Amino acid sequence: MSINSDVVPSTETIVLNDRPKVTEVEQHGIDTIPDADRTSTWVDLLRIQFGGANTFATVLLGTFPIVLGLSFWQAVIATLCGVLVGSLFLMPMGLFGPKTGTNNAVSSGALFGVRGRVVGSFLSLLTAIAFYSISVWVSGDALVGALTRLVGVPDSIGLRTVVYGVIGIIVIVVVVFGFQFMLLVNKTAAIANTALILLAIVAFSGTFDAGYNPGVDAYALGGFWPTFVAAALIVMSNPISFGPFLGDWARYIPKSTPPRKLFLGTFLGQLLTLIPFLFGVATATIVAGQGDYVFALIQASPIWYALLLMFVAFIGGLSTGTTSLYGTGLDFSSVFPRFNRVQATIGIGVVAFGFILTGRLFFDLLGAVNAFVGAIIVTTTPWIVIMAIGYFVRRGHFDARNLQVFNKGEIGGLYWFNDGVNWRGMVAWIGAAVLGLLFANYPPVIVGPFSSLGGGMDLSLVVAVTAGAVLYLGALWIFPEPRYVFGPDGARIVPTLPGTPHVIEMDHNSTAAKMVVLRSRRP
Repeated sequence: MSINSDVVPSTETIVLNDRPKVTEVEQHGIDTIPDADRTSTWVDLLRIQFGGANTFATVLLGTFPIVLGLSFWQAVIATLCGVLVGSLFLMPMGLFGPKTGTNNAVSSGALFGVRGRVVGSFLSLLTAIAFYSISVWVSGDALVGALTRLVGVPDSIGLRTVVYGVIGIIVIVVVVFGFQFMLLVNKTAAIANTALILLAIVAFSGTFDAGYNPGVDAYALGGFWPTFVAAALIVMSNPISFGPFLGDWARYIPKSTPPRKLFLGTFLGQLLTLIPFLFGVATATIVAGQGDYVFALIQASPIWYALLLMFVAFIGGLSTGTTSLYGTGLDFSSVFPRFNRVQATIGIGVVAFGFILTGRLFFDLLGAVNAFVGAIIVTTTPWIVIMAIGYFVRRGHFDARNLQVFNKGEIGGLYWFNDGVNWRGMVAWIGAAVLGLLFANYPPVIVGPFSSLGGGMDLSLVVAVTAGAVLYLGALWIFPEPRYVFGPDGARIVPTLPGTPHVIEMDHNSTAAKMVVLRSRRP
């Protein structure tokens, strides 16, 4: 049994350990990263976002504005809007990791309860499967297209299955090694993909036409504004998808790092993704009307560029796949304590790979991607809004020890609330997500019953964000939280109630507690 207490920041100089070797398997799971092991900087946060997004998965999302029927310049503006708005939503999510020393899903336990934080785990799983699948699909298609073009190997389901399998397995291997290896892969991908995109100016200088405009009859949703908004939302899903994962990497950044640097790292990292996005926009005009974008692009490329596409597609697939899969394996090792980080990563990877095969080989790629995009936008954005509001009203105060209660097989603590769930955040998120889905329009899979109320324009983002903010702030005002969760400086703009925190006790019947005992007995 232990008594809760706020940790007073130490004024001692922290001596940092050496960075682990790239080939050294990461030992940290979901536990709080010790101060001495926080050897990353805000630049690493920037680099891993750019490296993870500077790939063909992002390029594919960049083709959607053209696929939906926009002209080249309309597509460019829609892409700029999507990246900028998404980045602004995402920026606060880089603040939690350095404060708590753990990932954003566990950090969300301060607002959703130490058990209610499984909402963040669900969102990370959804995003991981989506972008792991997209990265393997696109990279695999690029390799198949190159083999068909350069060697004459006929395209077939068998060939694609083998290629998807090779890429999927290598992604899992990289993730098993952990954070430092992932940084190396992302750095390589960022450099290689940027060089490839710059070389595209030479490769397609004779075929690209900035005046591309298919006309008003091409608008997929019947009019300019509904189509424009849909295109911007698809682009926006990319920065939003990083929300559950920023803490996975930011937890290695010292807690003394100024918030402005964390904001800057996230904003610049996402702003740089305009490079692959605009590459997708531009090249989509070259192969417009052809069903398989990546395959068609390789066929339309000069031979020397097709070779480069094959190499960079492979590296890029590893980069996006690892950034998606790493955090989910990390988080699910705490949700299911029987598994460590490596075992959870392999398990999630196997499940995701099964989805890759069924989703790509038996369903329409664009429809599957659009469904993923809709689900991510509608469910993750209100979660981000609630997290940002929570950070603001709590003045950035979080108790790292009390966040780990669930993971250690304990009950009680500052964030126990009602049996481990803070219904204020939970009800706000569920309500916002449900309302967003009712207004969503991501055909053919997600089409809400009220999707037509905007005159064809998708209102799901506005509805979900507004509902999340109103419901959460309303709950905080009508049903104030106890004073002790706010730290020494108290709450900001919301009332509080007096109270005494629950004493932390071991839950001997929990799987996590049994695993703690079992591991302590191992030599």
